[in-house]
Amino acid sequence: MKKNGDILKFFFPLLFAASVLITSCYSPEEDIVMTVNGTIFASDLGVTLHHEHVLVDWIGADSTGYHRWDREEVIERVLPYFHDAAGRGVQTIGDFTPAYLGRDPFVLAELSRRTGMNIITNTGFYGAVDRRFIPNYAYDETATEIAARWIDEFENGIDGSEIRPGFMKISVIEQVELEELDKKLVEAAAIAHLATGLKIFSHTIGDVPARGLVELLKEVGVAPGAFVWTHAQSGSMDALLELAEQGAWIALDGIRFDPAHEPGETESIEWYIERLTTLKEAGFLERVLISHDAGWYDVGEPDGGDFRSYTDIFDFLISGLDDAGFSDEEISALLVDNPARALSLVKYPTER
Repeated sequence: MKKNGDILKFFFPLLFAASVLITSCYSPEEDIVMTVNGTIFASDLGVTLHHEHVLVDWIGADSTGYHRWDREEVIERVLPYFHDAAGRGVQTIGDFTPAYLGRDPFVLAELSRRTGMNIITNTGFYGAVDRRFIPNYAYDETATEIAARWIDEFENGIDGSEIRPGFMKISVIEQVELEELDKKLVEAAAIAHLATGLKIFSHTIGDVPARGLVELLKEVGVAPGAFVWTHAQSGSMDALLELAEQGAWIALDGIRFDPAHEPGETESIEWYIERLTTLKEAGFLERVLISHDAGWYDVGEPDGGDFRSYTDIFDFLISGLDDAGFSDEEISALLVDNPARALSLVKYPTER
């Protein structure tokens, strides 16, 4: 990095936050996004971290539930981190914790009320990690029946509330070909997408399941533009470029500053900059999303365990992108324009 990199990492985020609404070129007011407080224009999302977490509960689908945590305790623990993010200019946070893994729309709505930030929650089932977070009924139900549950949450609200999801969060088996349960989840997501316009964000580790997921979506009538490859940093650059060319979204969403990582080491800040630069030079920057996958009030741990902040992109990555020749407009695309398009309620049938 340039010698002024250390200075920029503290001051550039503030300049970026002040100028981002001016530099943003995304403005189609016909596109809307569903937040925990209802719909807003996509162009009003502002600086967005699309993939973060408020809390997680690792106990499993058969044991989790609202009884497992104290909502006020969670809110008080998380509030300072939301304020820190807001101080960097963040206006919208996507909470990626799915059902049966600690999703709590009531906590999210209260955090939104207290901070004034937009928060977006999700619907869907998380199929990775030995299927621990899949409810038993999902094994017996068809893709159509599962999709009906997700559509109902979108149309009528989650758990008796008026809070509706703004995207789907699913996950599939890692590194290998999709199994039957994975295919059912993908097909359910396709059905729900065509009914609602909710994008399909899938935790997908490795090239093989990512390619298989896109092919399956096309087979059932959904174009790649509806799919966001969550954790695409797990894939090869060849696969990222291939799926971006088809129209899929590439989400590099594990960004963190770790002093233990040497510059250029896998998943260091410099490593992410190299990947972003390659995607930019290939002409696919408009298909890229970035976030931290941070937070995580860990249910069962004292005081929620080690909570990770939502600020490393602003404190470390942005100055590095500036040093690498990214313009303010390109950085704005990553944090404003692209998330606004990725989170918009737009349907992508295969003929689109």
